[in-house]
Amino acid sequence: MDDFDVLRHLKTAIWVFDVDNSRVVKANDAAVNIWQAASEEDLCDRDLSQGMSITVRDRLRQYQRDFIDRDAKFNEMWTLYPNGVPTTLRVYFSGFMLPGGRMAMMCEVPGAAEDTPDNIRSAEALLHTDVMITLYDDAGEALYMNPMARRSAPRGQARFRDRFVTPEDHDDIVCQALEKGEHRHVAEVITEAGSSWYDLSVKRCTDAVTGQPATLVTAVDVSELKMARDRARYLADCDQLTGCYNRAYFTRALGERLHEAQKDRFALVFIDLDRFKLINDSFGHEVGDAVLHAATARLQGCLGTDDLLARFGGDEFVALLRLAEGETSPEVRIEAIQTAINQPVVHKSTRVALTTSIGIAIVPPGATDWSEYMKRADIALYESKQAGRNRASLFDEDMNRAAAERFRIEQDLKRAIAEDQFILHFQPRVDAQSGRVMSVEALVRWEHPVRGMVSPDAFIPVCEETGMIEELGNLVLRKACDQMIAWHQNGMTIGMSVNVSPRQFLDARFMEIIAELSRRPGFPVGRVELEITETALVGDHDMLAEQLRRIVDYGFRVSVDDFGTGYSNLAYISRFPICCIKIDKSFVDELPTSEPIIRLIHTLADQIGAITVAEGVETEQQAKALRKIGCQQMQGYYFAYPVPMNALDVEIARIGRT
Repeated sequence: MDDFDVLRHLKTAIWVFDVDNSRVVKANDAAVNIWQAASEEDLCDRDLSQGMSITVRDRLRQYQRDFIDRDAKFNEMWTLYPNGVPTTLRVYFSGFMLPGGRMAMMCEVPGAAEDTPDNIRSAEALLHTDVMITLYDDAGEALYMNPMARRSAPRGQARFRDRFVTPEDHDDIVCQALEKGEHRHVAEVITEAGSSWYDLSVKRCTDAVTGQPATLVTAVDVSELKMARDRARYLADCDQLTGCYNRAYFTRALGERLHEAQKDRFALVFIDLDRFKLINDSFGHEVGDAVLHAATARLQGCLGTDDLLARFGGDEFVALLRLAEGETSPEVRIEAIQTAINQPVVHKSTRVALTTSIGIAIVPPGATDWSEYMKRADIALYESKQAGRNRASLFDEDMNRAAAERFRIEQDLKRAIAEDQFILHFQPRVDAQSGRVMSVEALVRWEHPVRGMVSPDAFIPVCEETGMIEELGNLVLRKACDQMIAWHQNGMTIGMSVNVSPRQFLDARFMEIIAELSRRPGFPVGRVELEITETALVGDHDMLAEQLRRIVDYGFRVSVDDFGTGYSNLAYISRFPICCIKIDKSFVDELPTSEPIIRLIHTLADQIGAITVAEGVETEQQAKALRKIGCQQMQGYYFAYPVPMNALDVEIARIGRT
């Protein structure tokens, strides 16, 4: 006789449910009738997991744990579905130990439940809802938890205060609920699965059983929504590549900092990685990204908790440094930043040398116009770049005046391009042996209506910085081709070279202009030479080779300007259709020390079928050394200065007589 046999004779329906296997293992006749089974064996053969919802399955697991932990007993309104027919019953639950030590559940139904449909549906909804409902007494002990609340609560941890990751959240909720009667709060809470974010609605009420004050807490898990909002806020405020703040956040935070810290002094620091575009072009964007990550980490390592760092885009970083009391200059901290950044970056097998240019503006206590100090730091950064890079400059009023002058030049340049205030001067290029003029280089000059002739040194850098160099370069190219067509028609046989800036060369419209110029009547095929700087030939070498071949097919020649000052891959240079390599003036100036380098360049040119042209020749000694090396052509003040069109014939004749 087992423990259940005595219960078989009761009129009260009783059965034992194996929670682990979802089967009835024992049942008396009254229970068999409730389940509409043919016999106890028929009922025990049924797999009750079929059609069982996840909520019900989890609820049964909760019961099983409570039977084991504290010999708990429950009674709830349940709806069974024998043969698919809903039957609502008041069921009493208690633990029942099976042979082998597993905990099952004994279910007792004293009689059919007499309740309204609304109450029955309400009980069923409370069982299945995802909303967590808990009733607490004023000591914070749980008086009631619906199945979802039970499911989320850590095992053995039901006190209200213990559920919060941040105790201050609990204190605020209780205080507000006592004061106002209700409160709503989003807080991080401890759950069975770890911490989550809950939207809590708290209301003061009375416990219907004891009549004592109580607190009803309704909770909804909003973790996914909060993570989505946090992600959206992160994307709005942070740079996705480096993880530091972006321009939008920095400018907003800067205004707030200056407003809140009226007595503090700050240093606003603009930081620019030198020649970062060249790093990207030479080594690829993977290495470029590694450099940015390294620079960010190094910068963050130099900043304090009161400082702020942002990436404004590309290779530009901005930092706001709070100066300590008595710290009049951030010089020591700026030196630390430069020392940290100016270390090589090693990515896989690539080692990249790194330097940085910095501009600094001091923000005095009480300052409110943050945009003015941003402008000052930017001006100081420009000064560092103009002075040769890899240095830091502190803003002063002389820089401001220079910036104002640069802005005036920029405005005048826009008008000059629109009104075509530019003319060409020409510098002859001579044969190294015979001294005969072989071609001329077209050089742009600005005829300013008020200031007169303006040197290229005064306006070309501004054009490059502002992007106007593309428009100006195309204007010069058209003028040069027009002049060559006129010379060709008049029987003049010398060639002409024209400088093409990297931005102009890489512009999508450049090839369209080349094609259009080549179709002009009388265009002298093979006599217009485009001087492309070595740095423009860094990047996708297959694409560059194809573009250069198309230029040659259109009837132009291609030369490499300033050779030896960039980072050309010599293996690819041989694939480019180059007719001429121009040896940079810096090598000519260093003769005779630089003679081995010039010989190497000359040998390379000879190997790819190009001639060498030495630039910046100013003395007879330089000319003799270059002839000895074998350079085919030379150009420089030793032979002729650039002259306007109306003086070119005389200059050519003079050179011929020399």
